[in-house]
Amino acid sequence: MLHREAMWGDNQSHEGEFILLGVADRPHLEMLLFGLVLICYTMTLLGNTTIMVVSRMDPHLHTPMYFFLSNLSFLDLCFTTSVAPQMLVNFWRESKTISYGACAAQLYIFLALGSTECILLAVMACDRYAAVCHPLRYTTIMSHSVCFKMAAVAWISGVSTSVVESVMTLRLPRCGENRIDNFFCEVPALIELACVDTSFNEALLVASSAVFLIVPLGLIMVSYCYIVVAVLRIRSAESRQKAFNTCASHLIVVSLFYGTATFSYVQPASNYSRDQGKMVSLFYTFVVTMLNPLIYTLRNKEVHKALRRLTKRT
Repeated sequence: MLHREAMWGDNQSHEGEFILLGVADRPHLEMLLFGLVLICYTMTLLGNTTIMVVSRMDPHLHTPMYFFLSNLSFLDLCFTTSVAPQMLVNFWRESKTISYGACAAQLYIFLALGSTECILLAVMACDRYAAVCHPLRYTTIMSHSVCFKMAAVAWISGVSTSVVESVMTLRLPRCGENRIDNFFCEVPALIELACVDTSFNEALLVASSAVFLIVPLGLIMVSYCYIVVAVLRIRSAESRQKAFNTCASHLIVVSLFYGTATFSYVQPASNYSRDQGKMVSLFYTFVVTMLNPLIYTLRNKEVHKALRRLTKRT
């Protein structure tokens, strides 16, 4: 008990450090979350690594769809790894500290990869639109150079624009407050530490969220409106079912990611329910990234065949 009380006190923390509170006041919940996060993280590593390896080694999967899927898998691996090791260690430690540099790096990487995923999911919707609505010109439209450029735009836009949000958040005066009420360094939780008016930062967060969440989501919805119309015109029931199955996987991933990310970032931080915000952050950081490879592979016959070919070859 003495250790617990000391942890909350400012005299136990050093300048240049943050304390990640998480659910430190509920140790039994900490152990439960440790098990869940470890399972999700392990499955994320296995699932996404499998997709990248199979997509790379099987020539039948050298298509635009699997090129973008490999990018998504790599992104999800990095996204989860940016916070998982620190969080798993903190679940077992009395002192939940993280250095200023590590917190800044975690914040930037988390923002950069999250923003990149928003754009990448929109790019994948455009790929599905070209495949379903323009099948005869698909290979011409989605050439290797076009795919590379589209992926590069997603990565560069996410990595570059998150610099502004990270710097603006870290420069907020905290008046000695260093206890982050979250499991990791995230913008809404860091804004709460500020001892000045944060209206501008909250407005900036909402504006950037609109650019990286609402605009790509609108593009995805428009793409799928055209896709649905095109699929309904397909006479072959088998071809229609195949098109729906391929697009359904992407739509489920989009719904999971955009739904939870919008909840966290579009509404102002001052409107947050703390426990709700923490659980939502855990969900899109670990559960969604764990489910992505399962969603894309469970009903995907091409991946199943590729796995069998790779198994026989090895």
